[in-house]
Amino acid sequence: MDRKLDREFFSRPTLKVAKELLGKVLVRKIGRKEIRGRILETEAYIGEEDRASHARFGRTARNEVMYGQPGHAYVYLCYGLFELLNVVTEREDFPAAVLIRKIEPLSGLDPNLKSYGPGNLTKYLRITRQLNGEDVTLSKNLYLIDDGFVVRKIKRGERIGVQYAGAHAKRKWRFYIEPADKNNG
Repeated sequence: MDRKLDREFFSRPTLKVAKELLGKVLVRKIGRKEIRGRILETEAYIGEEDRASHARFGRTARNEVMYGQPGHAYVYLCYGLFELLNVVTEREDFPAAVLIRKIEPLSGLDPNLKSYGPGNLTKYLRITRQLNGEDVTLSKNLYLIDDGFVVRKIKRGERIGVQYAGAHAKRKWRFYIEPADKNNG
């Protein structure tokens, strides 16, 4: 039975949330249409000292959501092209979030595509900056569920696209799993 992820789930240490989001299902409802994708890859950003985080320069209008209550969507424009989805973690006034990097289509998406990366998943799920600040623990339009999928092996690697962060880019805070047909079958 599907169980919606609650605030308690997101109120934990970011690295733990990033790992445990793997295998969960991202749900986007638009009118009567429901789109679902299984999370295959995440990436953690923790605190102002994290040189790869948007919080590295302190609290700003852009990153204000990161300082808010855990379980809220942080959606921002990347390179002026892609809107990316993060979920805020830990506690209020401490900027931490998990970027959803990749999903596997379950419904409402083109089944011929094996996965959607961070820019395409928001494009196809119609997740825009209008959803920035959305409470995914209460929302009926954007939320995450646990459908009982069992993750057998988690891989980890360096974060992607944050070379400007120097040694912080090399932190192995990116977590990923194989698509369901290889991992859970």
